[in-house]
Amino acid sequence: MTAPDGSTLRITSLTALPPPGGQPVAGPPPEMQYLYGSGEAAALSVQAYRAMYSFLRNELGHLRDKRDARSVVLAPGSTIEDPRFYRCGALPQAVVLDIDETALLNLGFEADAVARGGGYDAARWARWEQTGADKVAAVPGAAETLAALRRDGYTVIFNSNRATSSAAQTVAALDHAGLGPAVLGDTLWLRGDGEASGKDTRRAKIAERYCVVAMAGDQLGDFTDLFNAPATSVRARRNLTSETALAPLWGAGWFMLPNPVYGSGLKGGLDDIFPPETRWTDPQEKK
Repeated sequence: MTAPDGSTLRITSLTALPPPGGQPVAGPPPEMQYLYGSGEAAALSVQAYRAMYSFLRNELGHLRDKRDARSVVLAPGSTIEDPRFYRCGALPQAVVLDIDETALLNLGFEADAVARGGGYDAARWARWEQTGADKVAAVPGAAETLAALRRDGYTVIFNSNRATSSAAQTVAALDHAGLGPAVLGDTLWLRGDGEASGKDTRRAKIAERYCVVAMAGDQLGDFTDLFNAPATSVRARRNLTSETALAPLWGAGWFMLPNPVYGSGLKGGLDDIFPPETRWTDPQEKK
């Protein structure tokens, strides 16, 4: 093909400019395109944060006595079938959030994952926690909502499985995204060395100090570890959220953010996701 200046153009199959090494950079997979790039995911995130704020304004804003507020943290001894909640009394009211992909988008880490390829690398994630504080962005709707909640008198608390050893860098990342302030051991709770990834122990400590009136997360474990019992099947786990006594909490104290990129929800075979009785066969293909 000849260009307007008379030079010859050669058409190739490249869909991206090659890096200095000469190999084309792979494009983001669909789940990353959705979460980090789509207007649809941004709208869902804004919707979740607006729903949280509206819930607190409508359900709690009119209370004359804060002791009438109800905690949304499950108390020790709770089961899915028999959920029990902490008593609030006169404790100050708080909202508890996960950090990663709930309040903070880890753009730098995920862009590196696309370029590098391969699976999750825990050591690489640890280095990201230590050095990536300025390569993040707030989840749409998060910064504005958290600022409004603080103005209304709620304490904003982050409960994350990031490492305690990265506390200073996590605070810096939150500040960079406009989500702070956060103080370790008070409004920031992180996983200690050797501590399991479940959050119930930390939630209990928070609930002893605060009346937690709302929680937000992108994984079921951000609300209770009961959802992640090892023997729970994929279909059973799905049903636990919608067909038990916990179902009324969604949108009324518990608020879920979208995350199709990673986490405990990304599992299940064909029969788990599409039960055999729901299968369809194109009539034209029937013999």
